Amino acid sequence: MKDTVIIGIGNILLQDDGVGVHVITHLENETLPSTIELVDGGTSTLDTLGYFLDYRKVIVVDCLRAGLKPGTIYKIKPEDIKNYQKEDLSIHDVQILDVVKMANMMGQYPEVVIFGIEPKTISVNLEMTDLMYAKIPEVIANIKKELLLDVKVVLGETNA
Repeated sequence: MKDTVIIGIGNILLQDDGVGVHVITHLENETLPSTIELVDGGTSTLDTLGYFLDYRKVIVVDCLRAGLKPGTIYKIKPEDIKNYQKEDLSIHDVQILDVVKMANMMGQYPEVVIFGIEPKTISVNLEMTDLMYAKIPEVIANIKKELLLDVKVVLGETNA
């Protein structure tokens, strides 16, 4: 089984909805361990099932409407999504739950962490809002912190 995959989800034609894909583009310029794979998941969340079957850990980055201030960054697990109102979630978030369930039905139980960013504007536009662009470094810092936690667990340094 492979180590960790980071999947950016979103539609770059719909302004802030494309934040997950933009984060992956920025991560490509970062120094990451060779055990990390970066994937532009686009809008076809169901096509990412293979990653949920092949990797020990799956980190998903997507916009997430949960009713807080635009730019809010959420770190949640799939079981946490059930606590949100379905009408507040994007189709990607609901599909992530379906993909996790499919992987589980096939006997795979990867650790799944979702970094969601509350969008400011979702409309037809290739450019994200300045607020979302400004949040990318913070999202990347959160992802790196998550990856560092994994390293500490492997090394037995769980007092993080």
